Amino acid sequence: MGTIFDLLTDIFGDNSAMMLGLLVFLAVGTLAFSVMAAVRVRGAVKRRASRIMDDGGRAGNSSRSLRGSSLKAVQQLIEYTTKHYAATNNENMKVLRRRLIQAGIYDPRAVGFFFIARTALAVGLAVAIFIFLPMFASTGGSVFWLIVMVGGIAGYVGPSMYIDKRIGARKIEHRAGFPDFMDLLVVCADSGLSMEAALERVGRELGDSYPSLSANLHMTNLEIRAGRRLSEALEHLSERLGLEEARSFATLIDQSIELGSSITDALRVYSDDMRHKRLSRAEEKAYALPAKLSVPMMVCIFPVLFVVILLPVFVRLHVGNF
Repeated sequence: MGTIFDLLTDIFGDNSAMMLGLLVFLAVGTLAFSVMAAVRVRGAVKRRASRIMDDGGRAGNSSRSLRGSSLKAVQQLIEYTTKHYAATNNENMKVLRRRLIQAGIYDPRAVGFFFIARTALAVGLAVAIFIFLPMFASTGGSVFWLIVMVGGIAGYVGPSMYIDKRIGARKIEHRAGFPDFMDLLVVCADSGLSMEAALERVGRELGDSYPSLSANLHMTNLEIRAGRRLSEALEHLSERLGLEEARSFATLIDQSIELGSSITDALRVYSDDMRHKRLSRAEEKAYALPAKLSVPMMVCIFPVLFVVILLPVFVRLHVGNF
């Protein structure tokens, strides 16, 4: 302390008033900065505390509101339904889970959602017809209740029809892309890639053209990485695709591995077979086109021809020119 005082004395000399003013200025500045920092920290703590309290209050209010109660009730219903149907392992549940997977619905709660949607649609359509049909048309008692029953049955069958439609659309995509998948697999096998690496590369290449097939191949790669055998992963792939060609492909790879034969030669023969099948399907559709066009021609074109040919005769007979 004495050294600092001697240093200040050397700088300012005998001018003690200036030295005292400088010390007072430093002390006041330090105190002011300390007070400002304390106030700023306290204000930040208050803002954070108020934000936490507001979030907690909003969460409490939302949980006590009608919307929060409804969401909680729906969530409990979904959990109960999912738990109930997940524990059920009979043949019907297995078939339903397989159909949902083939339709591209991989959510483990999909079975519960399916039954909730089917019940809600059946009841909702029946109630809607019961309420709104008398506003637009006056129907008798038996006819009215028949229409209500038909609406309920339509709501009950609607989800199944939607699942079947999705399965059909995905099967068309899988069947169209499977020959290309086999051709690319043969190319990868000829270049020296293993079956696992070839599946991964082909899955990436088919992502733009056939996204559903690419997603299923990606899941197959994940199963193989998780430790499942190649034959089992390909069997699961055939179940997800729902194609007889995929089942034959899985059987081909399994037998080639068991017998020790060349997988590349087997893939090349099977790829040629897939191309011939696709060409045969295209020819079959082309040959069936005239038979399919006969009905529209009979319904739409022939009546017009009859009118054009017979109308002048009818007009002359009517006016008596003959």
